[in-house]
Amino acid sequence: MVGDSLSTAYGFAQARGWVALLAERLKRERLDYIVANVSISGETSSGGVARIGASLARTKPAVVIVELGGNDGLRGLSVAQMKSNLATIIEESQRAGARVLLVGMRMPPNYGPDYAAAFDSAFVELARRYRTALVPFILEDFADNPDMFQLDRIHPTEAAQPLILESVWKELRPLLK
Repeated sequence: MVGDSLSTAYGFAQARGWVALLAERLKRERLDYIVANVSISGETSSGGVARIGASLARTKPAVVIVELGGNDGLRGLSVAQMKSNLATIIEESQRAGARVLLVGMRMPPNYGPDYAAAFDSAFVELARRYRTALVPFILEDFADNPDMFQLDRIHPTEAAQPLILESVWKELRPLLK
């Protein structure tokens, strides 16, 4: 699992985050996987590229969940550069023998329609190009519900974590052997 604050349980106990809930679900369903969460709050896709090689060598994953790009967008960074970085992470993961699940994000409309559209389509284009599984928008099931977000309106609450897990699980489950 390589991601940003959405995967580090930002604002509450890590054991209550969706990644910890995923580990519990794998155990409960007797699926022989260990979750290695190398996510960092504030991480951008370029940070992910810098760390992916060492993370792959250390964890030797069968599946890599890539949940990055949100901080690139919030900082207004180049969508083309983000796509290139995510492509590198996907390529390195696949070269290491891992199946990949790409988890997408969307930008709010105040970033402008062109930027938001390019950002949104980046994840779909990458998933198609690399034949990866895709969660188009990690916050899909509750993005319009302010009660599911912390006061910053960026980070989901603890109550939203099971919803995130369900979104991810639908696309992850077929990748698990």
